Amino acid sequence: MATETATFAGGCFWCTEAVFNDVIGVSRVESGYIGGTQPNPTYKQVCGGNTGHAEAIRLTFDSDQVSYADLLDIFFATHDPTTLNRQGNDVGTQYRSAIFPHSAEQETEVRAAMARNAGNWPNAIVTTIEPGDAPWYPAEDYHQEYWNGEGQRNPYCLAVIPPKLQKLRKSFAARSKAQAAVASA
Repeated sequence: MATETATFAGGCFWCTEAVFNDVIGVSRVESGYIGGTQPNPTYKQVCGGNTGHAEAIRLTFDSDQVSYADLLDIFFATHDPTTLNRQGNDVGTQYRSAIFPHSAEQETEVRAAMARNAGNWPNAIVTTIEPGDAPWYPAEDYHQEYWNGEGQRNPYCLAVIPPKLQKLRKSFAARSKAQAAVASA
């Protein structure tokens, strides 16, 4: 098992967490804050848009089961990387599309994935590449595994997350834990 880390910001971390929790080879997804200036920010502070942090996810994955390149393709397919500081109704730098590579190799793969996925969108990809060694602050406990609990009663999540999961399960069926479970049933 080759354990690696990836850090992505694709708008609301509840949404990106739900998607990557369904990816084969991903063993852990943690919601948190990265890329800002204030130490130990709270959700309320980050949502205020003044800390510079992005709502992000940090995932642990087995690169023998899923490649970083595959994770990047899933990332680009399951959020809109062409809207600056916005995902749907969520507006502000805290909802930016950003990738925080943890090595020079990951940064090279990010640039290749951006080029590879550019043709899938009618507008230019505006996803930023930011330092992966920036301080990471886990979000409060109630944000972790949100879709599996409170999120399935939250109208916002019910409107936004199922289409993202459908896209994952259709476009990346071989990478979806849910699709694997259906196939083996």
